Amino acid sequence: MSYRILITDPVDSVCTDLIESAGMIADVQLGRSDEELIALARHADGWIIRSGTKIAARHLVDADKLKLIARAGVGVDNVDVPAATRRGIIVVNAPDGNTISTAEHTCGMIIALSRHIPQGHASLQAGLWDRKRYTGQELLGKTLGVIGLGKIGMAVADRMRAFGMDVIGFDPVVQPKVAEERGVRSVSLDTLYAESDIITVHTPLNSATKGLLNEATLAKCKPGVRVVNCARGGIVDEGAILSALDSGQLGGIALDVYSVEPPPQHLAAVIAHPNVVVTPHLAASTTEAQVKVAEHVTREMIQYFETGIVQTPVNAFAIAMAAKPEAQPYLALVGTLASCAAQLTDEPMHEITVSTVGEKVRRYQDVIKIGALRGVLSRTQDRAVNLINAETIAEENGLLVRVETRSSEGPYGELIQVVIGMTGGAVSVTGTLIGGAPRIVEINGYRMEVVPEGTMLLYENEDRPGMLATVGGLLAKASINIGALSLGRTARGGQALALVTTDDIIPQHVLEEIASIDGVSRARIIQQ
Repeated sequence: MSYRILITDPVDSVCTDLIESAGMIADVQLGRSDEELIALARHADGWIIRSGTKIAARHLVDADKLKLIARAGVGVDNVDVPAATRRGIIVVNAPDGNTISTAEHTCGMIIALSRHIPQGHASLQAGLWDRKRYTGQELLGKTLGVIGLGKIGMAVADRMRAFGMDVIGFDPVVQPKVAEERGVRSVSLDTLYAESDIITVHTPLNSATKGLLNEATLAKCKPGVRVVNCARGGIVDEGAILSALDSGQLGGIALDVYSVEPPPQHLAAVIAHPNVVVTPHLAASTTEAQVKVAEHVTREMIQYFETGIVQTPVNAFAIAMAAKPEAQPYLALVGTLASCAAQLTDEPMHEITVSTVGEKVRRYQDVIKIGALRGVLSRTQDRAVNLINAETIAEENGLLVRVETRSSEGPYGELIQVVIGMTGGAVSVTGTLIGGAPRIVEINGYRMEVVPEGTMLLYENEDRPGMLATVGGLLAKASINIGALSLGRTARGGQALALVTTDDIIPQHVLEEIASIDGVSRARIIQQ
């Protein structure tokens, strides 16, 4: 049988060469309309795209022959993966194809930022010879702080150590021993801020990392710290950049990514600032990277049609689980619990324990264990984490995971508990299903009952009158409406825990105000 592989974005010619060498048909259709894509998908067995094509559920409704979608790149945001899963279509990507390109670009930005290379170039082109103005700083002996020690972060660390830099890093999943084997000293975020001369970020963009480098965190850094972001737009709070540059707290910043691309007019002053180096999202744009991602997904495509095996699936395990609908609610529950637990700590994690109560839950322990890993790792990794690669990523980072069974306790016949162990202790979140929907019933030993959704404010406080009213007053002052709340306490007059669901996102400054209330501790935002 001759398989037809639809290609709707420009990819390297290695793609069509390999397809044709395998006796398949390379159907290259660039610049097609939405309706044309729907029609073309009906006749395709496989579909290869980059970032230009957006595959939505409507493109797949009549695509009865389509078995595999391949994204020649890392992210699959332009593919409706749940829709593909429901249709039984496997989605694969090329997670490592641009690792070196992005790492090298980051290193180039670090050097350019330290030696004012773009500014000196522009000055000389303008007919000036201003050597003194562009005096730079050596990298030798300086401290590089790497936030996110995934493959790209580690590749940057390896290369900058060759310049004689002292490299420190923060990653809540990567174990200190694993980092130290690569010459990176594992530290807390606050220590990284305090010690780094240059900070580079290599994390995903999520609720935990959005605006991670902001006015408050930059104030914790050395005066004149330099920052590089070649990861995701929005990790650096763009609204805080200009004032930090003008005050000198931020000595310089290099940006390849932006919260909106192309960057809007309000960033013009940042881009034009003399201590800023910018590029238009070029980190992964090398000839070699484009060849690698095109070759990787094409070989995945050929291998699948020849053997039924793929190496980098995003959703293949979910497809298998779709045949067992009874497992899906438990998978959703443990993912929610694990994600919440991961947001309760900034400390390096070394172990995850998943405990189950109930015979039906016990049947799906293997799936539940991987679902817990996915929930935790998705909050920390700079690459896509799914039910296929979660265990491998955990193993690479030295993160242990174990599953326990317990007898029924309390009013609940079925329970799942996720405990994350750190050097300084542990955090735990326990939940059950009520009417088939996830429900949190305990956090860190405090019993409560709440539907996990949207933005949730969690804080511990002394159990005395007026605490909730004070917090509610600050939320009201910020025009933030409370949707629901649940309270738990150890004993009357002891310590209490409050979980408040809000209709709107809680800004950082409001969270800091709540945390500063006398008697309040451990205030955190949890996003679902």
